[in-house]
Amino acid sequence: QVQLVESGGGLVQPGGSLRLSCAASGFAVSSSYMYWYRQAPGKERELVAVITSGDGSTQYADSVKSRFAISRDNTKNTVYLQMNSLKPEDTAMYYCSRSRVYWGKGTLVTVSS
Repeated sequence: QVQLVESGGGLVQPGGSLRLSCAASGFAVSSSYMYWYRQAPGKERELVAVITSGDGSTQYADSVKSRFAISRDNTKNTVYLQMNSLKPEDTAMYYCSRSRVYWGKGTLVTVSS
């Protein structure tokens, strides 16, 4: 049974950092494309970052490039999203996904002073 559980969200001031975690079970994160998406209030869900299976190549939305980093720890079967230099417009519910088929319930990130 595939399960994805996000954690690490919270309230942070502009310019701050957070690290989100996505703990996976029922499959190996190294064997799938793993995604982080986000959805702000009143907006559509948007892709933030992806890490491929195998060599773990990464891609990012233009809006987060150079500020966010996706990674995985195969021993912990967990995917991470390191978020630096956070802006108010990064405020959203962040979701982890396996292959855009399975989804977690999300973790809320609020960037505000």
